[in-house]
Amino acid sequence: MRATKLMHEKLVLEDGSIIEMVIWSVPRPVVGSKHDYKYRLYFGRDGSRIVCFDNERGKGDHRHIDGLEMPYEFRDVDRLVADFMDEVRMRLRQ
Repeated sequence: MRATKLMHEKLVLEDGSIIEMVIWSVPRPVVGSKHDYKYRLYFGRDGSRIVCFDNERGKGDHRHIDGLEMPYEFRDVDRLVADFMDEVRMRLRQ
């Protein structure tokens, strides 16, 4: 079985901020993760990453919030997108 792209959405907001979400179903978990998904959900502005959730090989599930990297507890794809968008909305209100 090959990897299958489940989602790829990119949005450029009026202020130039970018929201991009890419999620793949993969045949085997990415090293460091326990589920069959590879993902990168990004929010940034002016070339700076503000919020990013990803599961980079070897690091497993984690998130970058305002320059800090911390673990992320992956439950399912819907929760991943909801958690990411909650963080993005908080930053957009600031």
